[in-house]
Amino acid sequence: MKNILIANPKDGSGKSTLATNLAGYFATRGKQVLLADLDRQQSSSNWLERRPADAPQIYANSKQASKLDWIITGSPAGLRDDKLSNAVNAADCVIVPIQPSAFDIGATSDFLDVLEEEKSIRKNKTFVALAGMRVNLRTHSAVKLAEFMREANLPVLAYLRNTQVYVMASEQGLSIFDMRPSLVEQDIAQWKRLLQWVSKV
Repeated sequence: MKNILIANPKDGSGKSTLATNLAGYFATRGKQVLLADLDRQQSSSNWLERRPADAPQIYANSKQASKLDWIITGSPAGLRDDKLSNAVNAADCVIVPIQPSAFDIGATSDFLDVLEEEKSIRKNKTFVALAGMRVNLRTHSAVKLAEFMREANLPVLAYLRNTQVYVMASEQGLSIFDMRPSLVEQDIAQWKRLLQWVSKV
């Protein structure tokens, strides 16, 4: 069983988008997946409630599954101190989503400094990587984001484009991996490196 923690101290960074789509991907591959929602807003839990009955099952409670293959944990924005340490220690990897804005870059920079002090990360028991969210690669802000991510000296797993496909999926309790392939072909291609990385850690 592997545990992926999705974490960033800033609201609206894309944590729920990453968490729900990762859960959806593994579920469509026949894996037993738990989507753990630590956020007070319960965005991922609400997404699960909207999920169609005929979609590949994703569990909200470990007691529902006989054996779990993956735990995808979405963290709250204010995760810190002992709660952060406990979540990081339980995880095989931490993916930090970040949007292309000065506010997001500043908050994420501080958060990465905090993560660096975590014992399990320093001892290479838990691995950290970055994912760009809602990115329009033609913009100046996207260039600034790319510069920041290069300087962070961490794996950059994806630059996910800013598209209504994710909004449509969320409204229906779906991941992009549950949707018609012709509709999401470009988006699924952007997930390739991220999915390879989490499968190897």
